[in-house]
Parts: sequence; C-alpha cells; structure tokens
Amino acid sequence: MRRRHFIQLIGSAALVRPRLSAAQSSTKPVVGILMSVSQSAASAWIQAFEDGLQELGYIVPRDIDIAVRYSEGDNARLPGLAEELVHLKPKVILTTSVLSTRTAQQATAAIPLVNALLVDPIGFGFAASIAHPGGQVTGILASLDTLPGKQLEIGLEAIPGLSRVGFLNDATNPALAAGVTPPVEAAAASLKIKLIHSDIYSADDLDTALQSLSHEHVGLVFVPQSPLFFTERSRIAALAIATHLPTLYGFREHVERGGLISYNINVRENFRRAAAFIDKIMKGTKPENLPIELPTKLELVVNLKTAKTLGITIPPALLVRADEVIE
Repeated sequence: MRRRHFIQLIGSAALVRPRLSAAQSSTKPVVGILMSVSQSAASAWIQAFEDGLQELGYIVPRDIDIAVRYSEGDNARLPGLAEELVHLKPKVILTTSVLSTRTAQQATAAIPLVNALLVDPIGFGFAASIAHPGGQVTGILASLDTLPGKQLEIGLEAIPGLSRVGFLNDATNPALAAGVTPPVEAAAASLKIKLIHSDIYSADDLDTALQSLSHEHVGLVFVPQSPLFFTERSRIAALAIATHLPTLYGFREHVERGGLISYNINVRENFRRAAAFIDKIMKGTKPENLPIELPTKLELVVNLKTAKTLGITIPPALLVRADEVIE
C-alpha cells in the first residue's frame, strides 16, 4: 500500500536542466542549483523545490529561471559545474552537500548559498551559529541529533536480537566523518551494538564491502546519506539482497529501489522549504540574517517485498507506524 505519491520528472541523463544554458541570458531572476547526485536521482527533489516556489507565487519558467548542474556522483566535476553556474549570475545558488557548498564558496564569495541538506554547518565553517549564520551560507539541517539512535532502534525492532551492524562509510565524503559517524557510533554503543565499518572510496568498492560485511555476520547494514550511495542506490540494494543483508538507509529512495527500511528526514520537504529561503533572499534578506532551520518531517518507509525475499518478518507494530509500505 502506498500512502504518498510523488511526481517524478522525466528526463535524460543530461547535465544541464533545460531551463537556461550558459549561452542564454534572461531578464528574469535565475536560481542556480549545484547537485552532487545524478539528474535521475534528484528529479523528485527538484520537483519539490519547484512546488515550493509555486506556493510562493513563482511559476517556472514564467517568473523565474532555474539552472541545474549535476555532478552525476563525480566530485571532480563540481568545480567546473560551479563555475558554469556563477557565469549565469544567479541571485542565489542552492546546494545539497558539504562538498557542493564548499565548491560553490570557492567559485564565488558574492552569491548567497542555500543548502537544503546542511551537515554540521558550524563545524565545517559555513555558519557562526544556527540562529545567526553570519556568512554566505544558510539552509536546512539534514538530520537531528537524536536521529542515529532512533534509526538503530528501528533496526533492532525490525530484527530482534541484533548485535552486529555494518556501517557503509563513504570515505570521500567529509560530512560522514564529521557529522554522521560520531553520533552513529555513540548510538550503537548505548544500544550495545557492535558497529563494523567498511570504507568505500568509489562505486567499484561496493561489492567487496558488502561481501566483507556478510563474512562478518552482521545482522544489518546501515547505509548513511551520501551522494555516492544515493547515486548507486539500485546497485547497493541488489548487492545487499544477493548477500542476504538487510539494509537501513537515510534516504527513502533507497527503499524504493529495493532497500529494506529507511528512517530519516523527508528530503523532499527540505527542498520544498528551501524555496522560502530563496524567496527571502531575492527580496533582499541576506543569508547571514536567515537562521538555519531544523527539518520538520521524519518518515519511515518499509519494503515488504524485500523483507520477504530476505526471509524477514517485519513486526506489525512497525508496519503500522510506517509512512509508506512498499509491497
């Protein structure tokens, strides 16, 4: 049963969203978006952002132009893509990760930046404080302090007696090391769960990493939010099923592609709310004066088809609480 339905945009794997190219000019305001993932992966996020703009009275492309650049999961492409966006002279650039925000900062110090998925903004030097960012960057946090513990609790509820959890770590993503791994480790320790790390440096490492975790006899693999993992979500789900490993994710899109469970913020809601930041900035408010906001919606998604394939019976109490159950 599906309780929520989202509009999916149809498009090719082109790097430029067909709104505005570097060779074009426009008298309408331009919003740049620098994505650390692929176009197909982020289509629902872009739609949510446009929905948020429409709620505020902006019709794309009647009132505003949007220029999107997708790295397709390749971090090395971000600097060139950021330069392309800067040449379009956007009023603001929307970013989606630590790396995309840092890259945009290196490309321009003048254009305001709004990150829809902020991780540890103070630790990474993007903001002086949550209430008073004081600089070029503002946005919405990608997590809550209590979330890792709750995610592992849901893992325990789904798989009673769980004692060993694999942690798939994107070693190329600084956000994981600083803002995600420590709270996950602390939550695991408090729940008396042994956390077994497996580092990933490229998509080519995924098969070996999951095979290694299978040999470690983990009862669950925790796959945190990361552009690399998001881009490779179908492959991760298939590999996990092949190695008989239940998976717990931060992005619901993993579960839509065959993962077992996700519990985290509603990313699409963050993108919808990001439109309000864009609106305020275009009306003259500086990002330094826009407080960073907390995510407001959490969602639990369960894939029953995958559970049956793995021979796992999801407790009814967990299914009742799910925002969506994929059968």
